[in-house]
Amino acid sequence: MTAPQDVPAAHPAADRVAVITGASSGIGAATARQLAATGLRVVLTARRKDRIEALAAELTAAGHRATAYALDVTDRAAVNAFAATLDHCEVLVNNAGGALGADPVATGDPEDWRRMYETNVLGTLHVTQALLPALVASGDGTVVILSSTAGHATYEGGAGYVAAKHAEHVLAETLRLEIVGQPVRVIEVAPGMVKTDEFATTRFHGDAEKAAKVYQGVAEPLTADDVADTITWAITRPSHVNIDLLVVRPRAQASNSKVHRTQ
Repeated sequence: MTAPQDVPAAHPAADRVAVITGASSGIGAATARQLAATGLRVVLTARRKDRIEALAAELTAAGHRATAYALDVTDRAAVNAFAATLDHCEVLVNNAGGALGADPVATGDPEDWRRMYETNVLGTLHVTQALLPALVASGDGTVVILSSTAGHATYEGGAGYVAAKHAEHVLAETLRLEIVGQPVRVIEVAPGMVKTDEFATTRFHGDAEKAAKVYQGVAEPLTADDVADTITWAITRPSHVNIDLLVVRPRAQASNSKVHRTQ
């Protein structure tokens, strides 16, 4: 076990900073809105500069503190340059990721597998490594890793995404072991079926018909706001409380492969 270290003084609550990756849409954007509402200064990152700038403007107009920074989490040099722009950081939400394809192992596209691994796993690694010193120095840091129920059980046609999310789960679990004694929590939130504007459409390379079938007959899949609420709840627990792993599914989903459908 790592020996406890001297804990630095925490930054004033009124100026605590939360970095959210993949904040241009879906869960990332919803999380940015909810964390901003708690008083955190949110730093929105994503590749789509126009979207995060629009979100930052929306939040600022509502009286919150928000800035946008265009960032590709798979580019380590860019991630390091971003980290250097921050005076301090108290919260990191590793949300950037996604699924590509739903083919069996026998015919899966290795390029889809590579892109999923680079974004979900190496992207999370890059940003976490770059910001961890600031999180420790804050005296009260939190790392959130948004994995998936795919990181805890497999299903047919999902091996590439499942493999990437299992890796994210292991990253969170191992980091928690390695930094015990430091003033940083490591929280993993693993959502099940979430209906957002882009997740399934991206997975099926823009095929809206295939994307719609994922949610067909499911009365109430989770929404981005549901997951953002869960993330925000975990982050806003007292500093000594660590939500190691929180699995959240819609009531209609009993497992990755058993979902109640009305049609």
